[in-house]
Parts: sequence; C-alpha cells; structure tokens
Amino acid sequence: MKRTLAIPIALTLASAACYGGGKDRITIACGAHEQWCATMTRRFTEQTGIEAGFVRLSSGEAMARIKAARGKPEFDAWHGGPADGYEAAKKEGLLEPYLSPAAARIKPEWRDPGGAWTGVYLGVLGFCNNPDVLAETGLEPVTSWRALLDERLRKNVGVAHPATSGTGYTVLWTQVALGGGSQDAGLDYLRRLHPNVLQFNKSGNAAAQQAGRGEVGVGIVFSHDCVAQQQQGYAKLRVTFPEEGTGYEIGGVAVIKGARNPQGARAYVDWALSAESQRLGPTVGFYALPTNAGVTPDSKAADLSKITLVDYDVPGAGQAKPGLVRRFEDEIMAAS
Repeated sequence: MKRTLAIPIALTLASAACYGGGKDRITIACGAHEQWCATMTRRFTEQTGIEAGFVRLSSGEAMARIKAARGKPEFDAWHGGPADGYEAAKKEGLLEPYLSPAAARIKPEWRDPGGAWTGVYLGVLGFCNNPDVLAETGLEPVTSWRALLDERLRKNVGVAHPATSGTGYTVLWTQVALGGGSQDAGLDYLRRLHPNVLQFNKSGNAAAQQAGRGEVGVGIVFSHDCVAQQQQGYAKLRVTFPEEGTGYEIGGVAVIKGARNPQGARAYVDWALSAESQRLGPTVGFYALPTNAGVTPDSKAADLSKITLVDYDVPGAGQAKPGLVRRFEDEIMAAS
C-alpha cells in the first residue's frame, strides 16, 4: 500500500509508440461524472499520444448501445459503472478479455479472473440526507433501510431506476443480498419503498442532486456522489450508511469486443488501472475508493472499516440483471 508502481505507465507509453501515436483514436463509453471522464481521456492522450474521446452514459445506456452495435461497435473501451453491468455484457459476449500487466496491483476479488473487466474504483451505497427537509417531517438522518419505509417519507426519497442506472440496480441487488439471495425479497422491498420514491431517476447521482436542492429528504446513492454535492456548496448534506449492511460497486474498465482500435483500447485499460490515473479522481470531485494498491484513498472517501457490507455477488448480480430488471418493470412499475 505504500509504494507506487511505475511499470504500467511505462508499458502504456512503450505500447503507444507501436500504435502510431496521434494517428490513432479511441472512443470510450464512460459511466462516471462528465468531468472525471474528460480528465481521464485528456490525461491518457497526454501520456500516450493516442487521441481519446468519450460519451457519458449511464450503465443501462452503455449496455444498450454496446449491444445494439454488436459486430460494428462505436466504442473501443468501457470505463466506469458497476461491474455487474460488465458481467451482463460478458455473458452477452460483448467484451474482449484482456489481462493487463497493471491488474497485478488490483485485488483478485475486484477483477474478472478471465480479464473480461477489471476494477478501477469502489463506491459504497449510502444515504445522502438533507437534515432540513427531514426535520420538516419530524425525522433525523436515515440510518437503516427499514427507516426509508416510514410513511412520513412519502415522495421524499430519491433513487435511480435499475434498468438505466448501475446505482439503481445496486440498490435492488443489495436488497436481494439482504434477503438471503431471494429475488422475491429484493423486489418486495422495492415495492414497499415505491410510495416514498419521488421518481426513479435515469442516473444514479441525480438523487444526491435532489437532496442537495431540497427536493427530497434523502437520496440513495453511492456515498462519493453525496460528498461531491457537499463540496459543490451543499454543506448541510449528511452521509450515513445503513446499519443492516449495504452494497457496493466495483467500477470497471473493459475492452469492447470488435473494437476498431483494440491496441489503443488495451493501452487505455493499462492507463485506467495505473496509480497515476487513480489519483486523479479527487482532483475533479470524484471521491470513490481506488483499487490500485499503490494509491492511498482520499480522506473524503468512505471508510470501509466503519461500514457493514453485504455479501455482494458480482457475477450473480450480472447474470440475474436482465431478468430481475424485467421483473421490476412488470411487477412494480407497471403495477403502479
């Protein structure tokens, strides 16, 4: 944890010379904040000479577009968003395995053993509380999943839709995990929560923005999204974590099968896994936990020693995703 590793960057730079430098271009499907995506692609280009652009997409959107372009992909690599989405893409045969030399610095449980995807950051689900809004309903900041079901929170909870958002699906699968692996139990919790949800948002961080603006009393988000809102002027927001246990995302990076520039895509994966790349998050207000063992987490990142995590089965979540999302649509949204 105390040493950085320069080898991955050196490998990336050496590889870039073989790719033809600035003559090459790659396009990234990027699943994190716009500024983070812009910084990552810009710095990659500066390091390697390979021109990189990105399209900011939620996990559901990225999966849909990658699948729709099967055989003639519009993206070379996918960066950011929970790994269960990558598992679903792997099952569909949409990813090209790549075992990056830089993956040696990533814990085995934070990467696909066959190299279909590798983890670049960790985000922990938490509650983004607006104490002023909650006080109007007679409530304190929420510290449990069951507290979110309080009728005083009717239309006062922000959360993302599991079909379009990796955050939203992580919320759903977390309830499956808390229900002992029962999909019925997970859906039942969302069914009971539904009356308290203002709307199921398209993207995950929208709930943190809603809480910051006072549109809801609490948003269910990855905690780093709430911290970002605090840093942007909503200082009253308070991050809490559910006492029953919470889920988490392993933000991934992967090469798209059939990429127009597969060598450039692999160079991008090397870059994304490097210590240099993973130190950039906090400089643009992205406070997720790094996966590279050579990077010290920012002080504003979640402290895993103080949080109870559920047993989050990433491959299981990815395999179940299409069917479980369909059930959510049919049994909860269509029935409302």
